[in-house]
Amino acid sequence: MDRESYHNSCSLVKIPRQSYEQFWSSHFVDYIEKDLSYSKFLKKYLLPNHPCMFSKRFTEDWKCRKQWVTDEGKPNFQKLLQQFDETPVPVANCNAKEYNANPKQIVTFKEYIHYWKEYIQNGHSSPKGCLYLKDWHMSRDFPEHNVYTTPVFFSSDWLNEYWDTLEVDDYRFVYMGPKGSWTPFHADVFRSYSWSANICGRKKWLLYPPGQEEFLRDSHGNLAYDITAPELQDKGQFPHADEACQPLEIIQEAGEIIFVPSGWHHQVYNLEDTISINHNWLNGCNVDIMWQFLQNELSAVQREIEEWRNTMDSWHQHCQVIMKSCSGIDYSEFSSFLKIIADNRMSFLISGTGNSSSNYPRHLSETLATLGLHHAAFDLQRVAHILECMLCNEDFKRLDHSTLTSQPESLLQQIKETIHSTRGQHCLYQD
Repeated sequence: MDRESYHNSCSLVKIPRQSYEQFWSSHFVDYIEKDLSYSKFLKKYLLPNHPCMFSKRFTEDWKCRKQWVTDEGKPNFQKLLQQFDETPVPVANCNAKEYNANPKQIVTFKEYIHYWKEYIQNGHSSPKGCLYLKDWHMSRDFPEHNVYTTPVFFSSDWLNEYWDTLEVDDYRFVYMGPKGSWTPFHADVFRSYSWSANICGRKKWLLYPPGQEEFLRDSHGNLAYDITAPELQDKGQFPHADEACQPLEIIQEAGEIIFVPSGWHHQVYNLEDTISINHNWLNGCNVDIMWQFLQNELSAVQREIEEWRNTMDSWHQHCQVIMKSCSGIDYSEFSSFLKIIADNRMSFLISGTGNSSSNYPRHLSETLATLGLHHAAFDLQRVAHILECMLCNEDFKRLDHSTLTSQPESLLQQIKETIHSTRGQHCLYQD
């Protein structure tokens, strides 16, 4: 991040997102073929929350684009089997619906490839249905493989930084599926950003700007499962579907990377036998969207069990428990998440001034150094803003703060002191 971008970004206490009306009748997104600075990407796409597509030149040096793909551009089953053989992988059945998603089973990689070969030989059909290997944590299972490199544009990744610190999970996935496999209509976890790179094959994306999904709910308030289904034309079932804009339809070719912004609901089809690498991620540019999502999730839980509010002393605590079971995180863990992100950047800024030795995790050093001191300072500003919002939130005030891994007031003070102590030495905040 350069100095101008830093000043422009930090002046935005509440990040204003431009209208999405330009996408309501458009069938185009920006296509990035040449080198783009990180600062320009932040200004044109991250902050305004707009999608774009990167050309295949950004993935041409990845090992997986050579090792996993035949000369004809098809999945190289032989090479893949040599690497993964008996590895257990999650496989979804695209022909079955379970709670607005596809049910999954765990099979060995070898079993899935055997199925996939038969599926192709049978004219892309099978009595087993259309099976899709998805949400496979390949990088976590095989950290030594290094078959791709996260582009710098997506490297400010608080979500995976947090889970890497805990060493229990991540949001880096490999998807492999035959022609005809698909993913139902959804928005990404915690309303995070996502990026998806086609290693081989082609995808069709149907994207809706934030807010349009509200028109695509049925009469009970449930989000549509398949936005191309005939029942969406039934006003009795989907009374507002005709008010939604047309989706942004994008064809993604082999080697290309699509950037999907926060809260953009989407449905995705594999037009050919396809392999892709996908990350969910968030950072200082969209952490406010995550915080709003968590507030909305809690409000939904509270409405569901409102009738028991006066009969339970621990009603608010139970709401947090239910919220975590539904969305994967509660206010307490969100507070811990912010602390880890802030601690790493405070250590980086302090070590950058020569005041102390660095003590942030070693695997972060290259990313933080590449993004620079201005970016670390921007991140701290964003954490501080969210902490201030949380401290004013009535539901957060009701938590038992003695159970929190860190006290938000204390963390906020530490951030302010770090910003103050590093300001003059790096001229980070001078005009």
